[in-house]
Amino acid sequence: MKFRLLTKGPRADYVLLLAVLLLTVIGLVVLASASAELGRAKYGDSYYYLKRQILMGFLPGLALFLVGFRLNYQFYKKIALIGLLGNILLLALVFSPWGVGGGGATRWLSLGPLTFQPAELLKISLVIYLAAWLANPRFNRSQSMSVGFLPFLTICGIVAVLLLLQPATSMVVILMLAGLTMYFASGAKFRYILLAITGGLVALALVIYSTPYRRDRLLAYFNPTADTQNEGYQLNQALIAIGSGGLAGIGYGQSTSKVRALPTPVDDSIFAVAAQELGFLGAGFMVVLFAILVWRLLWIARRLRDRFGQIILVGFAAIIGLQSFINMAAISGLIPLTGLPLPFVSYGGTALAVFLAMSGIALNVSRNA
Repeated sequence: MKFRLLTKGPRADYVLLLAVLLLTVIGLVVLASASAELGRAKYGDSYYYLKRQILMGFLPGLALFLVGFRLNYQFYKKIALIGLLGNILLLALVFSPWGVGGGGATRWLSLGPLTFQPAELLKISLVIYLAAWLANPRFNRSQSMSVGFLPFLTICGIVAVLLLLQPATSMVVILMLAGLTMYFASGAKFRYILLAITGGLVALALVIYSTPYRRDRLLAYFNPTADTQNEGYQLNQALIAIGSGGLAGIGYGQSTSKVRALPTPVDDSIFAVAAQELGFLGAGFMVVLFAILVWRLLWIARRLRDRFGQIILVGFAAIIGLQSFINMAAISGLIPLTGLPLPFVSYGGTALAVFLAMSGIALNVSRNA
């Protein structure tokens, strides 16, 4: 099938674009406040983290956003396998001399002046590959055990093992659940989904049981007051910060928890800082924006006639929805802490660039709805 390499014609979805724009701007504004004291203490620059986020995340992400917006999404079908294999190679290189560790994990890759997290790239490469694979009209992958379910488990299994070795358990959960959502949306038999979920839960339980720090984190969730100075410390401090914000917050830049209480104010605890400074209204507005973004992706997917584009949008919606929910729910004490960053908001250049690239691709797909 022939197609234009650069998309022309219908305009992109304005609701989707506005949600992405607002989340990106709010993310930079919140990060500027959450990171000010930490940047001053560690680097003598209150805007150190904000500058890094703009330089390493926003600017590359803006370029990728524009490429994704202009480049016809059908092109990705042609390079889906190459993209995934290249990403898997990058994951393997994390364990080479080019790998960079930190905080007990080896998740970064340093190639010259460029340092990035290959696992984040899977949010695009794996989604696009699975979408192309499931949309292939020559195979009824969603209904077949031999050409559908077993190969699906194999692909996901290889990715999961490489991520668990880093370790990046939360990323495994996000990508596997997103993959299952895409598989289900493609018309898979319910018993395949149920079997995959059961197997995944068993594997996750074994991983948690075999690693003390994961087990301790789970125990802290069930009894957060048992060890408030160690495993339960972050959760208790986050709850104090959220609770002290009240309805309208204590004021932008006025958070006391980010200074000496929250251990990761720029990463997975950033929502607690936002809730303390902006209150229930500000934090609630962020939740609404994430909900609108996910809803709009699914709404556009329903209007599409192209199966490939539909499954891509379902995958992106699943990743953004799951990651944002898990982060906010974990820091609010609704589920165990995961260390998962908040999309568009938490510090991390690779993550921000990837989410902006996803948004550009999604907007290109929306032009064909």
